[in-house]
Amino acid sequence: MELDNCPRCGKLFAKNFRDVCPACIKAIDNEYALCADYLRKHRGANITELNAATDVSIKQITKFIKEGRISLVGAPNLMYPCEMCGTLVREHNQCESCRAKLLNEVGRAKQGLSDKDGKDDKEAYHSSGSAASLYRNRNNN
Repeated sequence: MELDNCPRCGKLFAKNFRDVCPACIKAIDNEYALCADYLRKHRGANITELNAATDVSIKQITKFIKEGRISLVGAPNLMYPCEMCGTLVREHNQCESCRAKLLNEVGRAKQGLSDKDGKDDKEAYHSSGSAASLYRNRNNN
């Protein structure tokens, strides 16, 4: 039996298939019921209205959406914040702008690594005549 502290309340509990203690599981289930009931009655609600009406945190509501417990299909105005900038989105973890920035940065980082590796190999090869010199130069850098 593995013991752990609940990340939500801090109490010690016997860890099972869930990462929170039984009391917090019950509290989360109650929060979900509040959200689901409110959304059934107010289909046009957005995340801030849901948060204000139920006192369930936006972080927890977002978790319900990502887990699939709250569906966006029947809630046309329900969106959750981008993980990078906070812009409201209906799919993925980031908005299109942040995803484009991230992909651009990754591409530049890959390009920088491949340019550096290729440049070092070419310089080492052209500056020395033997394979042993190439090996020594590569290990010294």
